[in-house]
Amino acid sequence: MKTPYPALFEPMRLGHLRLKNRIISTSHAPAYAEGGRPGERYQRYHEEKAKGGLSLTMFGGASSISPDSPPSFGQIQVGDDGIVPFFKSFAERIHAHGVGLMCQLSHAGRRTHATSGNWLPAVAPSPIREPAHGSMPKAMSTADIRRVVADYAAAARRCKEGGLDGCELLASGHLIGQFWSGLSNRRTDAYGGSFENRLRFGMEVLEAVRKATGGDFIVSLRFTANEFLEGGIDEAEGLEIARRHASSGLVDCLNVSGGANWTKAGVAETVPSMAFASGRFIELAGKVRRATGLPVLHAEGVPDLATANFAVSEGHVDLIGMTRAQIADPHIVKKHLAGEDEAIRPCVGAGYCIDRIYRGGDALCAHNPATGRELYVPHSVEPSPGPALTVVIVGAGPAGMEAAWRAAARGHRVRVLEAQGEPGGQILLGARLAWRQNLLGVARWLYDRCQALGVEFSFNRFAEAEDILALAPDVVILATGGLPNFSTVEGGEDHAISVWDVLSGNVAPSGSFLIFDDTGGQSGPSAAEFLSGAGAEVELVTPDRCIAEDVGVTNHAIHLRNLYAAGARLTPDQRLRRIEKDGNRLMAQLENEYSGETQTRKVDHVVVEAGTLPFDDLYAALVERSVNGEEFDPEAFMTASRQPAVAELPDAENGYALFRIGDALATRGLHAAVFDAARLCSRL
Repeated sequence: MKTPYPALFEPMRLGHLRLKNRIISTSHAPAYAEGGRPGERYQRYHEEKAKGGLSLTMFGGASSISPDSPPSFGQIQVGDDGIVPFFKSFAERIHAHGVGLMCQLSHAGRRTHATSGNWLPAVAPSPIREPAHGSMPKAMSTADIRRVVADYAAAARRCKEGGLDGCELLASGHLIGQFWSGLSNRRTDAYGGSFENRLRFGMEVLEAVRKATGGDFIVSLRFTANEFLEGGIDEAEGLEIARRHASSGLVDCLNVSGGANWTKAGVAETVPSMAFASGRFIELAGKVRRATGLPVLHAEGVPDLATANFAVSEGHVDLIGMTRAQIADPHIVKKHLAGEDEAIRPCVGAGYCIDRIYRGGDALCAHNPATGRELYVPHSVEPSPGPALTVVIVGAGPAGMEAAWRAAARGHRVRVLEAQGEPGGQILLGARLAWRQNLLGVARWLYDRCQALGVEFSFNRFAEAEDILALAPDVVILATGGLPNFSTVEGGEDHAISVWDVLSGNVAPSGSFLIFDDTGGQSGPSAAEFLSGAGAEVELVTPDRCIAEDVGVTNHAIHLRNLYAAGARLTPDQRLRRIEKDGNRLMAQLENEYSGETQTRKVDHVVVEAGTLPFDDLYAALVERSVNGEEFDPEAFMTASRQPAVAELPDAENGYALFRIGDALATRGLHAAVFDAARLCSRL
């Protein structure tokens, strides 16, 4: 085996398991559960990682063990024996690839929504509200404690009966950890006060789990070794917690994390995005390993094999979680061992996966449209059994390049025409903020894949219909994107500038700016950060109840942190109605969304962010000569099947099949753009 990372590929024993390497996927809740059960979609998602070469996959992040711990973001429910058949089929599927399988168990305590599920009150050591979920819990009685301990034991028994290799108890921010931390435990009985008392509940849970499962069953404990909050668990206490559990003999391994996941700002710390350095808690995990001698697992922001190898080779961890890296590419191990590192789709830390979960959606990778859709969107594209087609794609943004590499992998001849001088489209603008520069990795990977598959690019070429027809295409795909939309504001067309103007550097970051964000996305805040960071006077206005309302917590927290630090003014609940010239400045009229009251601002520049409108002149010039006209089969598209117009091409005397994807249809963001491309081209 030739690899520059030999430490990652040394086998090891964990409990009764012999693991073939040190790379794992740690427990998380992708919200794929169906009725609280891991069905085929859930299982196929993990099976893809097993096919990809990891040694252990852990599923069921924060799986619920009790009725008063209702799933708040699509978790699995392990509170009854009906889960056992699902576990059995899951274990059989994963074990067939020589990979271990474990489930994480949790009682969320106060970290849930009491107004969901069975509408039972949330319970916790003390009646202290949790900031992230807002629940005001009931203080647990000793009867509650006995009941929950029994629920943990029963859930662990179900894991073993289902053929799983082990379970992991989640302490971080959840009920066991809430008993540990002085910030959430104010009890004065045997379960509060002293260090020993605060650990008592968790130890009782572990004893019951061990009694219920016996031998040949791994028990892991995921815990926070440092909450980094005054009055909370600090490093010294975290290490002592680890030592106590190691000496108890009740756990086989420790899964170490850092930060406090029970505040909104803390979530951004515990699931670190591209705003943070890679592997920022690796050394903390190493301290736990040296203090206990137990096998140590770790995740939290390990995006690449080099960082993973550092963690293992330097003795900080025994097993390294590359969970989000495998959401970006579940075949990362297999590709590396095959010498195909350039084909590994990188995790850029966009946070789209976790942010969707916290907003009630399912986990999706920002730029891999196949993850979570393994049932119908392939990660690896198979060659077409039919004749090679000539495919012309206009636009080298993410939609165009995703379409290009997939079409080329099918064996087709692909040509991409791009008006700009380099590939990337709007990604290049999004990456202008220093903390979002990792987005460039998306464009680089797409372009490199296209190059490796023989796609031809023509840059600085604004394509007209005649240019495309001269290439004798069988298929034309328009990924031309759109143009900034100023139509929502009176006077916008004459007086407003766009986020593109700001981030591209076309407008100097000096003077005063009013930025009106009518999308709730990251573009408006990014422009505000860019300008305020350069010293401009900035007011960010939105008709929503907060800025970036549609941005998930891991990114939202960073935008807020940076905007407050730069002194930007944040104004919610106001809609920009009109822009007028006032001498050499601009007058902007705002209207309150609720009261209707108006006010004005006099500024040097007004930036309007209202998405884009499709650039459809080229489509209008091509549609009449296409074989499908304006016909498009949504059923085939939704299942990633071949479009009828493409199937009919061999019998067509003249013409080409014509399609639009991404923002050329409507402004919807990066993931929608690559998803469009994958559905159209994976079976082209």
